[in-house]
Amino acid sequence: MPARTALDGTPCWIDLTSSDTEIAKSFYTNVFGWQADSNDDPQYGGYAIFSKDGQPIAGLGPQQEGNPYGNVWTTYISSTDAAASASKAEAAGGMIMMPSMQVGPQGSMAIVGDPAGAVVGIWQADQHNGFGLVGEAGAPVWHETLSKNYAAVLPFYTDVFGWTYESIGDSDEFRYSQAKQGDTVVAGLMDASSFLPAEVPSFWQVYFGADDTDAAVAKVVEFGGSVLRDPEDTPFGRLASVADPLGAKFQISTIME
Repeated sequence: MPARTALDGTPCWIDLTSSDTEIAKSFYTNVFGWQADSNDDPQYGGYAIFSKDGQPIAGLGPQQEGNPYGNVWTTYISSTDAAASASKAEAAGGMIMMPSMQVGPQGSMAIVGDPAGAVVGIWQADQHNGFGLVGEAGAPVWHETLSKNYAAVLPFYTDVFGWTYESIGDSDEFRYSQAKQGDTVVAGLMDASSFLPAEVPSFWQVYFGADDTDAAVAKVVEFGGSVLRDPEDTPFGRLASVADPLGAKFQISTIME
């Protein structure tokens, strides 16, 4: 599959903040067959790039002192102006958690919280265009937010990134919208107010593709991870929820034909 460049206003990158990057490297390279390449330039603070078939897949950074979020994956949305998008997020009822900053010649990033408290990144590409592969085994296949304030986050992401929505469920049991950028479906938004525990905040999560979800989950366990929700068949593929050995959660999904 050829390398890609993300459309403006679409998920374009993911990275993992980890309390032990060596454990994380070992786990993800074994589970997904990724390669891990570190950048020795001190301006990048030990940030590493996971790649597959020579294409960037995800970033890995050490947990910074005082970071309250622990081991966590972050989804980044592409923007032609990270600072302007962060300002839009604040004006739309969100919070700027990290103002726009230049990341060497790679691009600029910002971190914001949406009105429900879910944390999402913004990436303005220069030399680094984001992940190079999507929609295949060992690559990102989907991004979604589980939100405790569904009614507020839909207009928020419209204001910040121009998303429109297609509802695929609007009952108390299942309320979910697919976000679209133009004609392209880019992400999901789920009303999680009825099932997320009080102590669990709204969050974004990433799905990685697998040819065989059960086999991928078995590898997660083999290399020290844990199963949070066993594999199950759904209209969107066979899905499972897992965590790496340090507790960072992610989803696994079979590749849909």
